[in-house]
Amino acid sequence: MTLATDESGLGLDQTEELILVHDRSSGLGAAVAIDDTTLGPAIGGVRWRAYPDEASAVTEVRRLARVMTLKSAIAGIPSGGAKGVIFKPLPSVSGSTRREVIEAFGRLVRRLDGTYVPGLDMGTSLDDLRVMSTQVPGICIMEPSEQTAVGVFVGIVAAVESRWDTDLSGHTVLIQGAGHVGANLATRLSAAGARVTVADVDAERARAVCAQVGGTMIDPGEVIGHPCDVFVPCAVGRLVDADSVGILRCALIAGAANDVLSTRAGADLLRAREIDYVPDFLINSGGVIAIHAKRAGWDEDRMTATVGSIGTRVRDVLRTARDTGRTPLEVAEEMASAQLGHRVTVPD
Repeated sequence: MTLATDESGLGLDQTEELILVHDRSSGLGAAVAIDDTTLGPAIGGVRWRAYPDEASAVTEVRRLARVMTLKSAIAGIPSGGAKGVIFKPLPSVSGSTRREVIEAFGRLVRRLDGTYVPGLDMGTSLDDLRVMSTQVPGICIMEPSEQTAVGVFVGIVAAVESRWDTDLSGHTVLIQGAGHVGANLATRLSAAGARVTVADVDAERARAVCAQVGGTMIDPGEVIGHPCDVFVPCAVGRLVDADSVGILRCALIAGAANDVLSTRAGADLLRAREIDYVPDFLINSGGVIAIHAKRAGWDEDRMTATVGSIGTRVRDVLRTARDTGRTPLEVAEEMASAQLGHRVTVPD
């Protein structure tokens, strides 16, 4: 286990700890970024995917860990932000090899002595968390996607009311990504009267969701530039950049995907085009709230109320941004920083 230095140029010099691991016996190559533990143990999922190189994996883990810090802080829960990524071997491994890799990652988590609380993310499963729990006690084995979807839904309702002073009825909503969160959102949005469009790299999955909610399916390559009122990214991040901003045909961006902006400048570009952007760490915090609720022994009513308060915060952020001429990103960062007691921003 080695501590890496900050050579990313991402403005992440306050990352508390960055660990790189190469486990010879299992072939595991992994990185864990513990961004901030000011408020408590750092929560963050374990992502397993292919990366062009190790540097790319390190860049992503640090960016996502910072987002988790902001997410926990603005949600008002006593936890910090972290992330884990597995970059070797490829995520397609299965059987005993997969188990050995996850066990090795579990041993890494154990060595971090409670400062990192791992969870689900792209490429990992509940079974992986169960295997991990054989190596480290206290793993929270749960699927938080439903509460993530609930939080995003109430956030979208609040954002639509803020933008148009109406409910969802008749508004067109484009959901990118028909996984657990996206499918759940499609059902909720359709039931609230929205006209739903779905895109996913898995055409059968998108088709099934559309059939369930009476939605329209489009090719994933058509997402950027497809006309809609609300664009709901629920897949990969870093969608909004200098090129994509110019061809977006939506009035509002609010979704479950982490790290939606390629750079901070994207927030200013969206404001210049009069597109309201609800920061991802503000609207998609339902999952981390659910994880903390389970660890802390909250009852259902308390968890439901806390996830529901995401809508109130979305209204507050959009109103303050409108009244002060700042971007919603700046306002949301300020709210999170007030909880932490020091300034924290998404990286450039």
